[in-house]
Amino acid sequence: MTNAASSANRSARQAARSEPVKIAARVGLLAYGVTHLLIAWLALQIAFGGGGQQADQNGAFQTLAQQPFGAVLLWVLVVGFAAVALWRAEQAVWGYAYVSDTAKQVRRRVTAGAKAVLFAILAVLAGTTAAGGGGGGGGGGGQQGLTATVLGWPGGQLLVGAAGLVVVGVGGKKVYDGVKRKFEEDMSLPSDRRARQVAVRSGQIGFVAKGVSIALIGVLVVVAAIRFRPEEASGLDAALKTLAGQPYGPYLLTAVALGLAAYGVFCFFDARYHRV
Repeated sequence: MTNAASSANRSARQAARSEPVKIAARVGLLAYGVTHLLIAWLALQIAFGGGGQQADQNGAFQTLAQQPFGAVLLWVLVVGFAAVALWRAEQAVWGYAYVSDTAKQVRRRVTAGAKAVLFAILAVLAGTTAAGGGGGGGGGGGQQGLTATVLGWPGGQLLVGAAGLVVVGVGGKKVYDGVKRKFEEDMSLPSDRRARQVAVRSGQIGFVAKGVSIALIGVLVVVAAIRFRPEEASGLDAALKTLAGQPYGPYLLTAVALGLAAYGVFCFFDARYHRV
């Protein structure tokens, strides 16, 4: 039994680290960049008073589905996202070979596990859209339903509020990573000075913008808990539209959209230079 389990474990690890999975994972990172460019475009349309699509992953996939060969491209995204999920799951289980610090190794493995779940969800959303299912419904419906359920529990407001603060913290960590260029630790950046500079600057700007958008979602969740209104706890689309409705909102949203576009550009470099 022990030998069989060890053999299965070794086979699973080899499969997760195989060259086809690595190539597909890079495709997935590239697809993640395309997704953020589409979200940035949809956010810019909101900033300038137009656009009917959701400015989130669902909206990005719907936009892509409307293009020539859109369904084919979406299935490519599904394969790429699934490969990234498998690759991140492998990192969560077996760790990072190039990280020696124990505390940092644990943090990286927990983060990898969260990213594995994220990319698995993206694969399902893209696949649902490619199959004509509309990308899994509304942008914040699932989140609103979950929030409503938790708010009905004893101490539900505190739980939802705490969850919102955690999301705000995740956004803040993303901003910190961008400012401190933490993303470089997982990359083998190019030796060409100009290419390296573009990769670093797009990463810094992109991480900050991504962090701000995540923090906005967390703020909406906290507000929903305080007001006891689960309908106010929505996703990225609602967060960006809330930002657009503030004083100087269109200008702020334009800045965030350009930052998300920079994150998309960074993902192209990440797809090429990330340590896979």
